[in-house]
Amino acid sequence: MADDIDFDLQFSPSHGVPVPVAQGVERLTVNNPSPFTFHGTNSYIVGKSTVAVIDPGPEDEAHFQALMRVLEGRTVSHIFVSHTHRDHSPLARRLQDATGAITVAEGPHRASRPLHEGETNPFAESSDSEFTPDLALADGETVEGDGWALTAVHTPGHTANHSAFALEGTGVLFSADHVMAWATTIVAPPDGSMADFMASLDKLLLRDDRIFFPGHGGPVREPASFMRGLRTHRRMRERAVLERVKAGDRKIPDMVKVIYATTDPRLHGAAALSVLAHLEDLVGKGIVATNGAPSLTGEYWIA
Repeated sequence: MADDIDFDLQFSPSHGVPVPVAQGVERLTVNNPSPFTFHGTNSYIVGKSTVAVIDPGPEDEAHFQALMRVLEGRTVSHIFVSHTHRDHSPLARRLQDATGAITVAEGPHRASRPLHEGETNPFAESSDSEFTPDLALADGETVEGDGWALTAVHTPGHTANHSAFALEGTGVLFSADHVMAWATTIVAPPDGSMADFMASLDKLLLRDDRIFFPGHGGPVREPASFMRGLRTHRRMRERAVLERVKAGDRKIPDMVKVIYATTDPRLHGAAALSVLAHLEDLVGKGIVATNGAPSLTGEYWIA
């Protein structure tokens, strides 16, 4: 969390009950709360009689039954997946079996960069490597349905295959885990990339979307100003990491103790990965040096 952004923690998940959030859009939240998912993962249903489902969620029986109740009497033509973390994509297979819908996403799961020698991916178990979409949607490509059209807006950073989806003609963007009103996004190498994340923020700032519906929590109602705050926060975090290196901290855990002193200790593992993401970026820019490839256990100093 961060104290320099006005986060919105007011959110009623209404687990298992569809909540209308815009004309022709309903939200259905999975009962899978955690420090990483807030009150749960949001699935969205777009359309009226023939619909698209965005991010069906984890393999969760209660959520599957709730989806089927909401979708009764309607045809599901497409299942969109923003990215392949296990709280977003696994239920797509079961929903497809039940509905015959086409699955749509940027592509299968992959890391943002190759693993370094001896490196393990700490998010490997959180990744749905079994999902491959029927339709791999290129950046800017649109799928048209019955009274709706969704356009892919590729936003790598949280994962390499992360995509937001713009509901054409409405100003609505389904921002998934790239921009959320309740917290900053986890950027954890090698799954995630801070350089990619910042570039994706800049990309969204060039758009004129009216409202974001994210993968967790409530809507981002003033996306441009909120994203400028996020960008400033990330730059401040980068400066904080750089200051710790200048102060003589060589190891990531020492940096985390200072930078994230007020953060829930349960999130310190994710915080360490965020610091690593910043250090990767700083090493890439030639500002910070390390022996070999940047790693959680490496030592860092000013280049």
